[in-house]
Amino acid sequence: MPVTAYIITALGAYLLGSIPFGFLAAKAKGIDIRSAGSGNIGATNAMRVLGKPVGIFVLVMDALKGFLACIYGVLVYQHFGSPPSIHVGTDIIADIIAACHQIFHHIENYGIIAGIFAVLGHNYPCWLKFKGGKGIATTGGVYLALSPLSVLIALIVFILAVLITRYVSVGSISAAVALPVSVWILPPHNLLLSIVTTALGFMAIYKHKSNIQRLMAGTENRLGAKPTHAGGAK
Repeated sequence: MPVTAYIITALGAYLLGSIPFGFLAAKAKGIDIRSAGSGNIGATNAMRVLGKPVGIFVLVMDALKGFLACIYGVLVYQHFGSPPSIHVGTDIIADIIAACHQIFHHIENYGIIAGIFAVLGHNYPCWLKFKGGKGIATTGGVYLALSPLSVLIALIVFILAVLITRYVSVGSISAAVALPVSVWILPPHNLLLSIVTTALGFMAIYKHKSNIQRLMAGTENRLGAKPTHAGGAK
């Protein structure tokens, strides 16, 4: 695959990942979400500040942009010289369907690169002075494309952790641990994907450092409680 195609994949995936749906949804209501709740632009703070329907919308859109970034990577790869089974531009619907089929059955470096940069775009959007979310939903979308069974395991861990502790941040951190462990253990055994997933897991945990500090201090907000301190998890 040409270097140019890698660059196009990375740049396009970053720009897609950098769309700040939480920020835009709040702005549409006249609110700067960066100054409300935890100050985070992700789904958890959107739900806290804007309500459940908007929060769910932001969650879905943040995950969707990670998933679509991987499909975008497939289309770029196909256009720049992969097997000539798909010709981008002749039938875009057929292209997308074929891309979905390939990404679920034939993981390659292009999908992994697209996923990395989609998460980086969400976490460090150029439109918001590189201050974004924590990447949990977007990472989930990426791995729904790259390793769906691992996402299912991480989701179960997330739900159980939240139900037991009532802390969304604990669920997010637990999922950030469960996802790379699952990718390492479950097929297909792709070394690059495993290493990248581990790095993304560490980054997700690092992005939760303020939550960890509040958990240790006993000031983190429980699910459903009115916020007294910053406490977003996505």
